[in-house]
Amino acid sequence: MPLTPPAEPDPEPKMNWASFYAVISGVNRHSTGIGRIWLSVLFIFRILVLVVAAESVWGDEKSGFTCNTQQPGCNSVCYDHFFPISHIRLWALQLILVSTPALLVAMHVAHRRHVDKRLYKLSGRTNPKDLEQIKTQKMKITGALWWTYVISLLFRIIFEVIFMYVFYMIYPGYKMIRLVKCDSYPCPNTVDCFVSRPTEKTVFTVFMLAASGVCILLNIAEVVFLVGKACSKHLNNAGDSTLGAWIQQKLCSF
Repeated sequence: MPLTPPAEPDPEPKMNWASFYAVISGVNRHSTGIGRIWLSVLFIFRILVLVVAAESVWGDEKSGFTCNTQQPGCNSVCYDHFFPISHIRLWALQLILVSTPALLVAMHVAHRRHVDKRLYKLSGRTNPKDLEQIKTQKMKITGALWWTYVISLLFRIIFEVIFMYVFYMIYPGYKMIRLVKCDSYPCPNTVDCFVSRPTEKTVFTVFMLAASGVCILLNIAEVVFLVGKACSKHLNNAGDSTLGAWIQQKLCSF
């Protein structure tokens, strides 16, 4: 009776970036033009590159890391010492945390729609078309939504800067080294360890960090645009003669 080969294990589950993008793009309807550009850069030059190209480049990062010794466990210990966290997982965590502040805007918009629906029902207007229009209408970035939107942008900038600093601390100069010398236990002595495709990995690292830098600039530009637009509106409004009145309006208006 012929022997059947053992079934191959299921591949490691990967994150569904399409669903993730669908959630973030829902907030994009209420964004400024700069915000839409940011989402395009995030999806095309970061998520798409991560899924299509970067994951395959780092697919052999541990198996391709070899040391000139046969001591059991030496390769694993040296790899863990020089590469404490995978590029792919760190980038995935970065993209998730950078995009999470957009959910603040989504929750605020949902709250605004809930309040509008309740006001419509209290006023006696129960036309299904009016309620559907509330569900699909684009919210203007004014009042409390203005503050929520600006705070979400500031959190994006902070997360991006933190992760760029983490990358620099783990991989000085953002360069993938070709050869490392390891003397950690259980290695019998100082051994040479070699990294697979270091040049290609360096190119992808620099590209992803450059895209992150572009996103930071876009977020800063959007904050400046929103603050400048709000200040210009305040100066042109004769009713708000003081800065305190403008701040009070931003905090209290819905």
